[in-house]
Amino acid sequence: MTPGIELDEDGAGPSKRATVYADDDGESGSDFSPGTDRDAEGEEEDDEEEDEDEDMGSEEDAPKVAPSVSVAPSQRSTSVLETKAQKIRSLPKPSLSRTSKRQQYVLPTPSVHHRHRAVPLYTRTGRVERLETRPVLFNTPKITMSNNFTQNVKVADRVNKSWGYNVGPGPIWELVEDRGWYKEAAEKVPDMDSDANRRPKVYQNILGKAGWKVLSKSDAAAFLPTDVVTTEEGNLKPPPPVPCLLGPFDEQTEAKIEMFQSHKLCTFLYVDLRPGSRDKTAAEFFPESTAHLFNAGAPVWGLDWCPTHADDRPALQFKQYLAVAPFPSASHSPEIGIKVARPSYACIQIWSLGPSHHQTTGGNNYKELDRGEMKCEIVLCLESGPAHELKWCPLPSHDDVGPHSLLISYNLGLLSGVFEDGSWSIYVVPYPKDVAPTDDASQPAYIHLPEPLLRIELEETSCWTCDWANSEQIAIGTTNGIIAVYDLGPQLKEIDNDSALIMDILPTHYITVHQSAVRALAWIRAPPTTATGGPRTNGDPTVIASGGYDGMECMTDIREGHGSVMNRTRDVINAMAFSPFGGGPVTIDHENIVKAYSASPSMLGRGHTLLEPQGPVWSVNASDFHPQLAVGSADGCCTTTNSLRSTRRGGSVPFFIHKIYQLDYSRKKGMYRMLERFLPQVRPTFLPVLSRDTLWLLQETQDRPATKAKASKTKPIDDNNAAKEQERIKASSAGTGAWPREVGVHRVTWNSCNGLAASGLLASATASGLCRVDELWGRWIKGKVPYGGIEHIRWELDDDAMDIDGASDDSAGSS
Repeated sequence: MTPGIELDEDGAGPSKRATVYADDDGESGSDFSPGTDRDAEGEEEDDEEEDEDEDMGSEEDAPKVAPSVSVAPSQRSTSVLETKAQKIRSLPKPSLSRTSKRQQYVLPTPSVHHRHRAVPLYTRTGRVERLETRPVLFNTPKITMSNNFTQNVKVADRVNKSWGYNVGPGPIWELVEDRGWYKEAAEKVPDMDSDANRRPKVYQNILGKAGWKVLSKSDAAAFLPTDVVTTEEGNLKPPPPVPCLLGPFDEQTEAKIEMFQSHKLCTFLYVDLRPGSRDKTAAEFFPESTAHLFNAGAPVWGLDWCPTHADDRPALQFKQYLAVAPFPSASHSPEIGIKVARPSYACIQIWSLGPSHHQTTGGNNYKELDRGEMKCEIVLCLESGPAHELKWCPLPSHDDVGPHSLLISYNLGLLSGVFEDGSWSIYVVPYPKDVAPTDDASQPAYIHLPEPLLRIELEETSCWTCDWANSEQIAIGTTNGIIAVYDLGPQLKEIDNDSALIMDILPTHYITVHQSAVRALAWIRAPPTTATGGPRTNGDPTVIASGGYDGMECMTDIREGHGSVMNRTRDVINAMAFSPFGGGPVTIDHENIVKAYSASPSMLGRGHTLLEPQGPVWSVNASDFHPQLAVGSADGCCTTTNSLRSTRRGGSVPFFIHKIYQLDYSRKKGMYRMLERFLPQVRPTFLPVLSRDTLWLLQETQDRPATKAKASKTKPIDDNNAAKEQERIKASSAGTGAWPREVGVHRVTWNSCNGLAASGLLASATASGLCRVDELWGRWIKGKVPYGGIEHIRWELDDDAMDIDGASDDSAGSS
C-alpha cells in the first residue's frame, strides 16, 4: 500500500508533489538551491510570524496523527526552481515504488520557506512512564504513569513545543519518555506500559559458549593494544600513558592516564547542609562535573551500552556496562574490503560505571553526591581481529540476578560486532563477578573466547556496518554496496550450551543499494501497517536508511528490493542514526552539515539542518528517550543540540549548540588538552545583526566564511561596543580546517537501553584512546516550565488552554 501525503493544519508538509529526476546533470533538487521570488519570500516571512503567534496561544496547529489524505496543488506564486521542475514528469505521491532505474529520487521539490515539523510514524496506544523527581545515579528513580505522546492532538502539540524550550546540553528529566518500539513488547497484560514489559528479556536459553578460559596478564598481552615502537628484542611494548591537560583553561593540570585507568573530573562533592555554611571538599578539576575519563589504550571505533532489565537493576546497584573496542595500536589502519586471516588477536573491553562506595565522616550534616567510578571489569581476548563497530542485542539478554546479587548463570548479554576478518559475529559476555580475579580486584579479568556464538561471512565481500531492528532481525552493510538482512530468531532460540558455531545461515534479503561500500545504516524502527492502515506491532520493521562512500543517502524498503535516494552529496556518509522523536533518519550533508530527514508520508524526504560542526562528522547518535542529538567530529569536539527546537525564523528560544568538550593535541610536545565549560553556540542565521540587547544570546558563532561574508553586508551596527564585541567573537571562533587525527571523536552513544534515569548518560570515544562518560541534563529557558507544569503538558489535569509561558513560580525547571 502506497502511503499518501499527510497535511498538518498549519500547512506543514511538502509544498509540491514529488518529482523523478531523469538526468543527474539537471537540477539537483537540493535544499540549498537559491529561491528567486523575493515577493513570495516576504509573504512567507509574514506567514512565519503569524504561525509564531498562533503556536504560542493555540492548540489547533498540532501535527495530526491521522489517516493520510491527498494534497491539492499549492496556489502560491511559482518560483523559478518550481517552473523548471514542472517540465519534469511528476509522481502522484512520494513513495518507494519501483521504476526502471535501480535508484529513485524521493526528495520532493524543495521550498526554501518550508518549516520542518516532527511527525510521529505511528500512533501508540496505552500510557507511558515519566519521572517524578530528578534521577540520581545508582538510586531507585521515582516513576509514575502519564499520557502517551500520541494520546491525542493536544498532548502531542504541548509535548513537542515544550521540548523546544530546552536550552541545556542534555534532556529535561520531566519530559523524557520511552518512544522506542520492539515487537517483543508484551501486550494485553497487566502493567503492559512499564519498562519491564516494553523491553523484556530475550534468549534466556543461552547460557554461554563452551571453550572460554581465564588468561593471566602476561598471556593476554598479545591481545591488548600496544605501542608503535618495539623493544630491542623485537617485542611490542605496552602503550605509554596518555598525557592530557585537564581542568579550567587557565589552571590546567597534567594527568598521565595509563591503559585501564580511569579518572574523575570531579571528586566526591560534600555539601554542608548546616544553615549558613558553604563548606565543600575541594574538587580535582571541575566541582560541577559528572564526567569520567578513561584510557582504552588505542583508538576506539566500537562503543555501546549494555541493556539491563528493569527488574534486575536494583540487584546490580544500577551499575551500567559499556563495551569498548580499541584498535591494536595507534598506527593501525585497516583497508576497506580486505579481510585479515584468523587468528588475528584483538580485544573488547567491558567497562562499568557503578557506585564508588565512598564513606563520609560528616555525620548527618553532609550529603554525599556520588558521581560513581569507571572500572574495566573484563577484557575479551578474541581472534577475529579488531572490531570496527559494536552493537549489543538491543533487548536485555542477561541471566536473572538473585535478591542478593548472586547470579544464577554467568551471561551478561549478547554482544555483536563487525570485525576485521570480514565477519559479523555474536559473542556471549560472561558476568563480571563470576570471572573477577581473586588476587587483585583492581585489575580486569582476561577472558579468551576462541569462537563466537554465531558468525556471518560473505565470500564475495566483507561486513562493514550493522544495526539491530529488534532482538531477531539484523541488517549488515557490506563493502560492495549490498545490504543483507538476517532473521536470527530461529537459530538463537534453539542454542544450548553444547551447540556448535553457527555459520550456515542465509539472508532473507540481499539488496544492492550503493555503488561502493555501505559506511552506515539504521533501521527506521516503526511497525508495518495492516490492510486497514493500522500498525502491526508484532511485525518487523521494513525500511532501512543507509549511507555509503558513493555519497548517496538512501531509504530502502526491503519489501521492494531497491534503494530510494533521499539525498546526494560529494562526501563520504560516515554516520546514520534513527530518531524516534524526529520521525526519521539523521545523517550528514555537504560541508559537515548534520541534517534530519523525515520518514513520515506527509514529510517524506524533507530535511532541515540541525548543526554545522567545524570538522568532518564521524558519529551521530539519537536516543529513544529524548530528542537531544550527540555528534562526534574530527576536530575533537563532542557536541549536542535539541533536534525538536523549532526551525522557524526568529522566536524567543535560541537554537543552542552545546560543546561538551574539545580535545586538542600538540605535535611538538606530544601532549593532549581537554577543554570544556564552553558557552553554547547559536546558529548564526537566527541573529544576523547583533545589538546590545541581543548580544547576550550569541556566545559563540560558527566559523562559516559564507555566514561571515553575509553578516558583513548587513546594515552597520550603531552601538560601537556591540560591533567590537561581535568582531571579537568572530575572531575567537576562527578555525584552521585541519586537525591532528589523534583528536577525532570516533563514536558517541546515548544510554538508550537502561531506563529513564540513565537516559542522560553520554559515552564518547576518541582516536587518542581516551574515552569519556558524561551525565547531561537540560534546563528550561529562564527556569520556567511551559503550561504551568508537567501535569498540564501531559494533560494529566483537565484544564483549559493555557499560555505556553504561564509557568508558576513553584514549578522550577531542571537545574
